This record gives sequence, structure tokens and C-alpha cells, in this order.
Amino acid sequence: MKHRSVEVGLSWPGKERALSPFSSPGRTSQLDGPPTSVLEAEDGKGRLLQGDNRRALAELANELSEQITFAYLDPPFLTGRAHEALVQTGTRAKDRPGPLKAREKSFAFDDRWGSRAEYLESIGQRLVLVRELLAPHGSVVLHVDSKTSHYLKVLGDEIFGEECFASEIIWRYRRWPSKTPNFQRVHDVLLRWRKCAKTKPRFNVPYEPLAASTLATWGKNKQRAVFEKDGRRARSSTTNEETQGVPMGDVWEIGVLAPVSRERTGYPTQKPEALLERLVRALSDEGEVVLDPYAGSGTTLAVAARLGRRFIGIDQSEVALGIATNRLTEAGIRFGPGKPLARSA
Repeated sequence: MKHRSVEVGLSWPGKERALSPFSSPGRTSQLDGPPTSVLEAEDGKGRLLQGDNRRALAELANELSEQITFAYLDPPFLTGRAHEALVQTGTRAKDRPGPLKAREKSFAFDDRWGSRAEYLESIGQRLVLVRELLAPHGSVVLHVDSKTSHYLKVLGDEIFGEECFASEIIWRYRRWPSKTPNFQRVHDVLLRWRKCAKTKPRFNVPYEPLAASTLATWGKNKQRAVFEKDGRRARSSTTNEETQGVPMGDVWEIGVLAPVSRERTGYPTQKPEALLERLVRALSDEGEVVLDPYAGSGTTLAVAARLGRRFIGIDQSEVALGIATNRLTEAGIRFGPGKPLARSA
């Protein structure tokens, strides 16, 4: 990969490995561990890949280079601990909301790192590979928190180019307060980059409802700006066309999953479908491919399938892929063994 020149960048010993995920042309042959296993959904709706996402992304580049419209990455948050999932061991009654009572703990993923540099290196390697997969009109969203967002913003600018940075979305939510001599942390950060600054990106404008005061003054029709002959703004008027609302801003109020939510799978870092639905609708069209290299409980995949997108999910955890597979199967998607991914020499 040709590195982009930037005026400001991060620096740490060994950083070159983050921007060059493979140090020689051997590519995937340099990675240890078993090859990626593949489950294929019926009618070409999507695939689930189990294995190291670094290897899987490199293998996908052999067949899907520049074919992904939207990639969503929700990596570990540098919490410094191992996370467990509460795996359901029975069946849920259709008329009974909330998670099952019969659950057992299973190891989900390890979020312990030797250093911040090791963590940044891991994320950087994946971003480099994702960039190869994105279509020219595609984009990637990296979901992190305030501990790492500033570092990863700079690192992402080095990988994609500063001109390709599109937006920082703040996901604000309510949560049970903790005892801390600090302001309560009630938000995550979603960083978005486009693949190519010179190509019109896939973007379907989302709207939010008009304010009550606006509705009371102007009603539901679009407003039209009126200017005096001297250029001064006069009182606006309305048209006969009904407005779709206000183009959505970059601070989103979406609740976290309640303990009794029917969406809850028991996976420790599960995100609400409402969040992913907003992203998938805005950044892809029906029939296009959505990628999630940290699939976890399969929220991105379930939303993509429901909205008519094709999906590719990757996770190393057997527990995560089991939860995701069950979730998609309950949504009516059937899986069978898939064709192995092509491997580089």
C-alpha cells in the first residue's frame, strides 16, 4: 500500500507494521493459525467467516477488491479485560419478552493488550485491509470510545487521507450512573472515512422530525427562504411540498439495549439495531454488500439482511458466530458450508 503524506501523524516504535499489515508479498502465508471457515447463506444473501479477521480480510481482497459499499468496525475498546457472553441454553416462548433465564457464561473475546501501541497496530492493520475492499463510493465507520478515538482519528487519516475523513458521530445514550469524581461517560464515537474523496459517496440523507415549535409556526410543508432586493433575509414562506424533516446531525440519541429487550442475545458488547439501521440505510443501497469484521452477536448482519443488503461477517469466536448464526436463522436465513476463500501464494 502506498502511504499517504500527512502533515501530522502518530509515531511509535513499530508503527510501520500498522500501515503495512504484511511485510512481504507472501501476504496471508505469513499469518499463523487455521484458514478461515465459511458458512454461506441461501440465495447469496451473505456469508459468515470464522477465523482471524486479519487473514479473512486479506483473503477476501482476492475476490472482493473494491466491492464493499459499507464496512462497520466495532473492535474491542481497550478495556483491559476478558469478556464473557451469556449463552442461552433453551428456547424462548414467542409471547414472552426478554432474555431467557437459562443461560451460562462462555468466553467471548479477550480485550487485554500489552500496550496502547499494540492495540493501535491491530486496528490499523484491519483498516488498511478494509480500505482495499471498499468500492470507490464506499465508506467505513469505526466505532470506538473516548480512550482511543483521538489516536484512531489521526491513524485513520494516515490510512485513508485527511481529505477522506467524513464525519465524527456521537452516539449518546443513558446508562446507570457510576460512582466517579468525573462527568459520567454517556457516549461512544463513530469515525467515518470515505474510500475516495473524488468519487461521490453512497449517502442517503436521513432525516429527523421537525421541532414542535417549527411545526406550530410553519406546519409540515417545506420552508422557502425569501430575500429582499438588498440581499437581506426576509421572513420565510412555505411551499406546497411536504418536508421530510431536518437533515440528521452528527449527535444521535439512541438508547442502549434494556436488560429485557427482545434483541438482547447475551453477547457483552451488543449494539442496538436502531443504531446500525441508521448507518446501513444511510451508507448503502439495497443489494450492496455490508461488511462487519468484528461481527460479535451479528447485529450489523441481521440489520443488513432485513434491509435487503448482502452481508459478510467475520469473527474468531465460536461463541460469537454461534449467536450470530442462531440470530440470522431465527430471521429466516439458512446457512450451509461455503466455498473456501481464495488464498494468496
